[in-house]
Amino acid sequence: MILVTGGTGLLGSNLLFDLSASGGAIRAIYRDPAKIGTVQKLFRKLDPELGETRFHKIEWMPCDVLDVVTLEEAMTGCDYVYHCAAQVSFRRRDFNQMMKINRQGTFNVVNVALNLPVKKLCYVSSTAAVGKVRVNGHDYVVETNKWTQSPQTSGYALSKYSAEKEVWRAKEEGLNVVIINPSVIFGPGDWEESSLTIFRTLVNGLRFYTKGSNAFVDVRDVVRAMITLQNSDISGERFLCTGTNIRFYELFQLMSKELKVKAPSIFANRFLSGVAWRLLAITELFGKKPTLTRESVSSSHSHTEYDSSRLVKALDFKFTELSDTIAYTVKNRL
Repeated sequence: MILVTGGTGLLGSNLLFDLSASGGAIRAIYRDPAKIGTVQKLFRKLDPELGETRFHKIEWMPCDVLDVVTLEEAMTGCDYVYHCAAQVSFRRRDFNQMMKINRQGTFNVVNVALNLPVKKLCYVSSTAAVGKVRVNGHDYVVETNKWTQSPQTSGYALSKYSAEKEVWRAKEEGLNVVIINPSVIFGPGDWEESSLTIFRTLVNGLRFYTKGSNAFVDVRDVVRAMITLQNSDISGERFLCTGTNIRFYELFQLMSKELKVKAPSIFANRFLSGVAWRLLAITELFGKKPTLTRESVSSSHSHTEYDSSRLVKALDFKFTELSDTIAYTVKNRL
């Protein structure tokens, strides 16, 4: 049996869809039962004929990764575990809770996996947990870089790096593990959640762009890499899975063309961006989550290049063209 944590998220739900194509037993844990309906909609959207049948192959269990007792119940009988559950936030007030879910939750997952025991664990980390080096005025990221904490390090990055340390510790204690580090993921899902909110923002009329860059990857590619790594003899390694490196201006041009909306045309320098996040931070006083934070603004102005050649070589892997990914995401909006 296969266990998937974080099965109601963007990556987890698409992973479940691909896993459901096989005849093996699948179990997924959840905290919010309302989100299971979104996963069901995804299955119907991606496979109108057999989606409902494939969805009902999944055994859903209520479980919190911070609750060791229910986690052990969920993992019992499972040979393979995909640990996708995580909290993503760049708000400082969320740091303690994020460390609990991302680090402590992973601590619990690997300990239970060691005790049962599980045959292999695939842990979904992040590019944020990989070290950077400065090359020709921009950050260059590859698996072998040393991770260092700085004043610019986000709480999210620290939480994912700390979670990875738990996975490496479990490896030393005998657990068969593999880690994948995706960049920003696009794919079918709810545009009110995760990285897909940028599509909604563009539809609503985004006017500003910055000169930074990042990497964007198709959820189908991440899922394919995870399943291939899990089913391989590869163990004790981690792999960047980052798709296309692109400047935000060019990304917004591609997305706006597919969405048939006007592309952002006003350059927002660091000063203007700084004013914006400070103004939006005031919305927290009224119980709203700000759409910009100090960390996200800083990231939007930085140039970062990611190197996924290790994954490409290990799996003879080919990434989906970004334009195809954007079209696929727009077509399958939930």
